[in-house]
Amino acid sequence: MADISLHAERLTDPAHDAYQEPIYDVAQLGHVEILTPRLQDTADFFTRVYGLYTVEETADSLYLRAWNDDVLTSLKITAASEPGPGHVAWRCTSPQALERRVAALEAKGVQGQWTDGDIGHGPAYEYRGPGGHLQEIYFETDKYVAPAGQKPYLPNQPQKYNPHGVAAAHLDHINLLVPDVTAASAFAQESLGFKLRERLIPAGSDDEVGAWLSLMTKAHDLALTQEPYPTEGRLHHLAYAVESREDVLRAADIFMENNVPIDFGPAKHSRTQGFFLYVIEPGGNRVEVFSGGIHIYSPDFETVTWDTETGGRSTAWGLATPPSFKEYATPVYEAP
Repeated sequence: MADISLHAERLTDPAHDAYQEPIYDVAQLGHVEILTPRLQDTADFFTRVYGLYTVEETADSLYLRAWNDDVLTSLKITAASEPGPGHVAWRCTSPQALERRVAALEAKGVQGQWTDGDIGHGPAYEYRGPGGHLQEIYFETDKYVAPAGQKPYLPNQPQKYNPHGVAAAHLDHINLLVPDVTAASAFAQESLGFKLRERLIPAGSDDEVGAWLSLMTKAHDLALTQEPYPTEGRLHHLAYAVESREDVLRAADIFMENNVPIDFGPAKHSRTQGFFLYVIEPGGNRVEVFSGGIHIYSPDFETVTWDTETGGRSTAWGLATPPSFKEYATPVYEAP
């Protein structure tokens, strides 16, 4: 039988009080809006080449989904004068969780506002994050119901597996550029319950230049990268997952045949250990095809701090990072 007095002693240990209770009020990256100056070309890329499906269309926007998304839409593309992020949306685990996270944001001085929602989801609390990005949190969402001809054989799938193009399976993560990675990471952890999984602090420096955060067990739902220019609110990349490494390699051939510029990869990341391929869609935004990545099941997982690029190598297997990967983001920065 366990020693009750020993258990009581542990409960009064200062280390016990120092342990931060995990917050699980936010469940996932729900959907993303990106802006494009070439709406039809961007739509053609995401549907015909990347493999998404159109579910709704308005005068200025298209609403898309991947074949394994269980929600009605995970991507909104909107016509604009320049590329970049429109907004990033995080889905809460319940209406009560949404109320708690709104209270947490406002306790930090965030001046947000409620909206009626959009195609595919209900009321949302909209605010600006510390990096200048428009974000929102919400709960109510429309689930995808497959029409006749798309109903799956297996009832635990949202639709029939009928791949086309790259066959992106589901929305995976987003990478945002921020002026202060440490501050933006702390904000995400304290306000929304993100868990800091990995971070990069170069040797000889005290500055955190990269952070990889997740909400549940994934390697990351959100990556934060240090903004190299005196600006804010920029998108580094948006990523959908595919089912295997072979799908990433197949995607490279599909992009090649469709004259889509490959920016970086295919290769394996050191951090997250995901297999990756980055391209630039016709509107100018960087998009990733992602597979794998570590999964974290321990509730007391300790943040991994990197101080080099894996022994001097840019990726796990040594493929060098092109300068464009560190310099290019949308909207494109133009010095005054």
